[in-house]
Amino acid sequence: MTTTVQVEDEWSSEELKKSQKKDSDLKLIRNWLKNGVRPTWQEVSRYERLDRIHRFASEKLKMHSDKMKQRLDTTSTETALEPGDAVWLYAPKRMKGRSPKLQKNWEGPYTIIKKINDLVYRIQLSPRRKPKVVHLERLARYTGHDPPDWFVVEDPPLRTEDSVIRDE
Repeated sequence: MTTTVQVEDEWSSEELKKSQKKDSDLKLIRNWLKNGVRPTWQEVSRYERLDRIHRFASEKLKMHSDKMKQRLDTTSTETALEPGDAVWLYAPKRMKGRSPKLQKNWEGPYTIIKKINDLVYRIQLSPRRKPKVVHLERLARYTGHDPPDWFVVEDPPLRTEDSVIRDE
């Protein structure tokens, strides 16, 4: 069975076929599939060794990935912000001649207009200001005494069976 390979880089399909024929691993697999030729024990032991190495590397990658996730999860906070909540926005501005330590890094209070997804929110400072789309990591809950009250969360109307009009 001959396979045709579409190549869009500088390698021609002829060069790819030649390299596939030279590769002993591919020859062994091709023989298994085409002719049903049983490989020698040396070939099998080489593949078992490669398989062990592959499994070992996969386990190490999985373990490392789990450790990284655990580290990230310990520092991240699960914040449930809803439309209408007041928040601070982290927006540091570096002013020349002033210490960054003493500058005001948080703006607000903003009001959450819409939750786009679990991590991205649309916020607005006042009704006349342009809304901003920001990541959750740049927001902190506002805990002041007088949050902005200009935004009203509208509840969707409840549907009852009496209000449903059916076309028959």
